[in-house]
Amino acid sequence: MPNFTKKAIKETFITLLEDRPLNRITVKDIVETCGINRNSFYYHYQDLPALLEEIIAERVQALMSDHPTIDSMEDSFDAALDFVLDHKRAVLHIYNSLSRDVFERYLMEVCRYVVSTYIETAFAGRNQENRDMLVRYHKCACFGHIIDWLNTGMKDDVSSYFHKVYALRLGWQDSETCI
Repeated sequence: MPNFTKKAIKETFITLLEDRPLNRITVKDIVETCGINRNSFYYHYQDLPALLEEIIAERVQALMSDHPTIDSMEDSFDAALDFVLDHKRAVLHIYNSLSRDVFERYLMEVCRYVVSTYIETAFAGRNQENRDMLVRYHKCACFGHIIDWLNTGMKDDVSSYFHKVYALRLGWQDSETCI
């Protein structure tokens, strides 16, 4: 049976995070909005960072479950981007907080998962060492593009940018000269 108090705490926290920076959210804000007492919050969570980590970890697991296979590198990037797009303002608030490391750690996990899911399928039966290098390279590229996009305030369409970069890369492979 689902725990409705935990669900209410998480939903309230995300709603508050959409409206204000992480360092301006308190346990008091959450319990008052939820209509529960502080002891109920602390029964479920040690503190706000523990709550944040559980929410992000659950989102990562859901994303992985939603994407058991991935058909292209572009799709792997879009899947990783889904991790961020569901709650853009909340993510920016987390990213610009002291809890950035938690977000970055899980984002790297997401990037590794989506890239390796694609590469394991696309390069099945090929040299494992080469696959590992490709996973590492594309995982870092995916992570770097998302971090760069966050650093610029999520102002551009990073998915279109990434798709265009991969289309250009394919064009380079088809021509004899690189620009």
